[in-house]
Amino acid sequence: MPTRTPATLMAALGFPKHVDRLHQQLLGHSGRELVSVAAALLQTPEELMSALEPLCDAGVVRVEESRVFVASAPEVVARILAAQAASAAIVQAELESVAAALPFLTGSGARPAEGEVHDVQPLDGEISSGGNPVPLLTALMVQSRGDLLWLRPDQWRHPSEDAMGDFIGGLVSGGRSSRAIYPVRALTEARATLNHRVEKGEVIRVLPTVPTRMFIIGTTHAVLPEPLGQVDEPRSLIRQPGLVKALTYWFEALWDRAAPVSALTGEAEPRSDMQRFLVQQLASGSQDEQIARRLGVSLRTVRRRVADLMIELGAESRFQAGVEAARRGWL
Repeated sequence: MPTRTPATLMAALGFPKHVDRLHQQLLGHSGRELVSVAAALLQTPEELMSALEPLCDAGVVRVEESRVFVASAPEVVARILAAQAASAAIVQAELESVAAALPFLTGSGARPAEGEVHDVQPLDGEISSGGNPVPLLTALMVQSRGDLLWLRPDQWRHPSEDAMGDFIGGLVSGGRSSRAIYPVRALTEARATLNHRVEKGEVIRVLPTVPTRMFIIGTTHAVLPEPLGQVDEPRSLIRQPGLVKALTYWFEALWDRAAPVSALTGEAEPRSDMQRFLVQQLASGSQDEQIARRLGVSLRTVRRRVADLMIELGAESRFQAGVEAARRGWL
């Protein structure tokens, strides 16, 4: 049976007949007081307000300060088109996000087809949760061999930090070496902890930021969070030689970029190392606010240290300070 063609625009837009008829009646009363419009339509204000609900919900009619304002048919179409365009834009953005995620889905499940490769073996390692990380690490170090490499963005907050430092000292006195990279803010937040580790024989360097926790033992083991970050679990224990070696290469690259902390022990502040760090940050264009966050000190403290550094270098600008620092071999 053929569909009847709508007789009016409002009907074509899906409004029932009685709503369409009410809209036609209201067009000549737009801007008038609600009481007057109700009287003209032989209704009470309460009855009219009830009848207006579908038009108000659709944005065709609005009641403001007891006056009724009615949109014309072209205005209704324009509003509907604008709403549909906004909705379409939202849907398009969502579809684009889904499309951007598709490569990750296909990438994570990508595998060689059957028969393309042979002798497929699982990687050596596991992801685990549970247990006390400190005893697990100490047992792993006792049972393995090789030097110790650490990325330590925040571990000094752990309550067993001093005990771990003593344990590392025992391993170092037994002939193994331990090297650790800390964020530079540890120089102010955890100076006592760093002093303790240095006294136990650990060699320490600092970077502006350290991206994740990581621990490597010789060429046999690597432990890191899954995903990377500053959590204890879940953790990945990797024994696959190629992956351990790749993580070691990454550590060594960070080590080469990190600044030594030769003057850490003792009561005096590691002045030359702090100066070198400040000059590096100024040379890279870092703002005082960024330097303060990385050091874990106040903005006022950073500005004072920068001012003292420029006085010591005899520089009138940060650029001159960088040139003089380079001449002195600080960079």
